Amino acid sequence: MPHMDPMDPGEAAILKSSLKIFYRLFVPLLPLPAALPGRMNVIDHVRDMAAAGLHSNVRLLSSLLLTMSNNNPELFSPSQKYQLLVYHADSLFHDKEYRNAVSKYTMALQQKKALSKTSKVRPSTGNSASAPQSQCLPSEIEVKYKMAECYTMLKQDKDAIAILDGIPSRQRTPKINMMLANLYKKAGQERPSVTSYKEVLRQCPLALDAILGLLSLSVKGAEVASMTMNVIQTVPNLDWLSVWIKAYAFVHTGDNSRAINTICSLEKKSLLRDNVDLLGSLADLYFRAGDNKNSVLKFEQAQMLDPYLIKGMDVYGYLLAREGRLEDVENLGCRLFNISDQHAEPWVVSGCHSFYSKRYSRALYLGAKAIQLNSNSVQALLLKGAALRNMGRVQEAIIHFREAIRLAPCRLDCYEGLIECYLASNSIREAMVMANNVYKTLGANAQTLTLLATVCLEDPVTQEKAKTLLDKALNQRPDYIKAVVKKAELLSREQKYEDGIALLRNALANQSDCVLHRILGDFLVAVNEYQEAMDQYSIALSLDPNDQKSLEGMQKMEKEESPTDATQEEDVDDMEGSGEEGDLEGSDSEAAQWADQEQWFGMQ
Repeated sequence: MPHMDPMDPGEAAILKSSLKIFYRLFVPLLPLPAALPGRMNVIDHVRDMAAAGLHSNVRLLSSLLLTMSNNNPELFSPSQKYQLLVYHADSLFHDKEYRNAVSKYTMALQQKKALSKTSKVRPSTGNSASAPQSQCLPSEIEVKYKMAECYTMLKQDKDAIAILDGIPSRQRTPKINMMLANLYKKAGQERPSVTSYKEVLRQCPLALDAILGLLSLSVKGAEVASMTMNVIQTVPNLDWLSVWIKAYAFVHTGDNSRAINTICSLEKKSLLRDNVDLLGSLADLYFRAGDNKNSVLKFEQAQMLDPYLIKGMDVYGYLLAREGRLEDVENLGCRLFNISDQHAEPWVVSGCHSFYSKRYSRALYLGAKAIQLNSNSVQALLLKGAALRNMGRVQEAIIHFREAIRLAPCRLDCYEGLIECYLASNSIREAMVMANNVYKTLGANAQTLTLLATVCLEDPVTQEKAKTLLDKALNQRPDYIKAVVKKAELLSREQKYEDGIALLRNALANQSDCVLHRILGDFLVAVNEYQEAMDQYSIALSLDPNDQKSLEGMQKMEKEESPTDATQEEDVDDMEGSGEEGDLEGSDSEAAQWADQEQWFGMQ
């Protein structure tokens, strides 16, 4: 025998380790003898890691094994390669690499199709070991659902609908029907959306979001309630559900007062008291009804119960900004960003702070960012539309307000924004048509009457009609601020200052509002009641320190009372003129900066 040199101990250890790795990885891939049915192969290990949530580990190992399979197609069976592709795609989905995940899911489905063909052609060998393997294959339907999820994340809703439509109706799970229903609704396909929502309820009669989806598509509340009747009668403590459905049926028909009363009756029940979702709905309904004071109170109550609440906080921030509480708005925005910056609400709240600080370019950017995160955010669309309007880009603003109306046809503020755009572009005829449509659609309430009167005030021919409409609105709700403001504007034109003062005093008897105090100050100046006018301006500024008109009214009175001081102030203003120009230049540069950022982020 030839003489062999003894192996170095280190080399021996390396060889031993390499052999161990080889046997662990590749011996299990060989066909298993019938006597060893419990042995695990490498695919089983990948599956176990995926089930354990070890996504980064799955991604690394499956990538290596797929490369090995590409270099040696005989290494893995077709079913094993299908599994590897699915687990690898799942790990990519978890890492939010959606395009890459779609690519791998597509390859997996192609592999599954080839596998199905070979299984049909190949006769059964009677090997019982193949049965468990086929049972543990990832579901093809689940793969298609994951692909649809990827497409929705990529804003490719048509592709998502196409992939889910390819699943036979009988094989659709409740989550597939729910996703289809939402996608159909977003695409404006109401009939298939209703069908899909009903299928969800047939399988899961307590799917409340599906119930809301049906109600939003004008399905009658009684019909929806009938689909849940069996579960209400058989499951204890669900007697509230029929009332809940009734309440949200009123919400989606725009009957705010009956919706408020019904939800209040639910909220007063001991078992549902202090429910955050009901409080949020109440706050939103009060806002829609123009009762901003109660809306703010309900939002604050919900926020105290759940400090991490995000839903509805965009409306709450908007109301605070309208009241001039900009410091509170800023604090709210910071708190929401600390909770999550992946929701639209924090961006909208910060945008409201910028808008009411007259930083419209920044408000535009923040509104666009919110829309990127949630294209269905009505408040984000209204913010961006208002910013565009105030920047003179009225036609672009109109597009955003129309989209807001499509998403929330029962919200009056969407129509108000669109009508303001029409009036800003002197399209009084279009504004009148829209106001009349709102009046007919949402009914003759104080809000719609005031909106129609606002348009009538723009045309000298319809001044008397405006007066009649405002009187009707104030008869219904004497404290409705917008109606009071418009009636005061009409009385000011007619120089009926005493009537205006009486109107404003009556409106301020049970509430305090910056605009009303300021207008009362203007009327008092007109009748030479200077001291009380000064008091009203002071109250207005205490409510909103940024109210420029109140500040101007107060400064004008101070100049009239002290002409010497006024002359000195004018001299100082002349000396500081360059400083003012510097401020203006600064604001222009800021606007340019934010405009550049809009272009950079593709937000037009």
